[in-house]
Amino acid sequence: MEISAAGRLAVRITTADVGKRVSVRCLTEPGTAGGKFTDTVGVLTSWDAGVLLITQKSGESVRVDASSLVAGKVVPAAPARRRGPAAGYGELAQVASRAWRPLESARLGEWELRAAAGFTRRANSVLPLGSPGVPLDEALDVVRRWYGERGLPAYVQTATGAEGTQELLCAELEGRGWVREVTAELWIGALAPLADRAEAEGVVLAREADESWLARYQRKGVSEVALKVLTSGPSVWFASVPGEPGEAPAAIGRCVVDGRWAGFAAVEVDPARRRRGLATLVMAALARRALEEGASAAWLQVEEHNAGARAMYAGMGFAAHHAYHHYRELP
Repeated sequence: MEISAAGRLAVRITTADVGKRVSVRCLTEPGTAGGKFTDTVGVLTSWDAGVLLITQKSGESVRVDASSLVAGKVVPAAPARRRGPAAGYGELAQVASRAWRPLESARLGEWELRAAAGFTRRANSVLPLGSPGVPLDEALDVVRRWYGERGLPAYVQTATGAEGTQELLCAELEGRGWVREVTAELWIGALAPLADRAEAEGVVLAREADESWLARYQRKGVSEVALKVLTSGPSVWFASVPGEPGEAPAAIGRCVVDGRWAGFAAVEVDPARRRRGLATLVMAALARRALEEGASAAWLQVEEHNAGARAMYAGMGFAAHHAYHHYRELP
């Protein structure tokens, strides 16, 4: 916390600091003997009528009464990373987008409108990587019309928790009645240690997702549209660990190699064969192929409530880089 020369806590933020990352300390129940201090760190997204709105790394917004502030300061926008490759949000957002391409897209300034007949939110949402080139309300009108013409709900994908992410846009959307439906995180890690974790014997690699691979894929009844999305990307590989004759594979995975990055997805294991290292086996095999193609860093996406996957990926050396969210306007 910020401390003055006299040794007292000091509030060193003002309304001019909206849009910056701040750390504040507040006194709950001021004026009472039982008051306690609470600390909040995040982006100051507004300061109106004596109330601060701070968006945390998770995307959660915290309202703070200015009268309860006892300390506050601006802090660096991006704390130094302790592990994993160096990467900015813009680079990762574009890499992730290229790994999961829609069937059609349109540009609105620096926003990309994406559609794929409703197959996954990622392929059917706006990716706003800058200014739309018009006022926000006008941009959202364009978004509504574009998705409405395709019989799809309008989603906007935003991110929080790293330098260059969109806390301010999140606050603007929420102020207009848009609701966050899904939150996940993008994690990154070094590729070579992942490749060294297993010998990867018995893993079959292919360029296409065949019927056997799809039989293990969690999204059943995969359509032609879904197949096009699954096979999109600069260099796509599908991995399988064969199961018993006539059965679906014991484990599968997908990897997209794009320059220095290898993106992992659809890592799934037969429930009856979990905790046997099959997920590690699949990812190691894909990592080795990605290394052969010149990649050096890895990324993946994991939902915030998937505790099992988060523990597994942390054990593989991955760490969260930023959170991303899908906002939808309530009817």
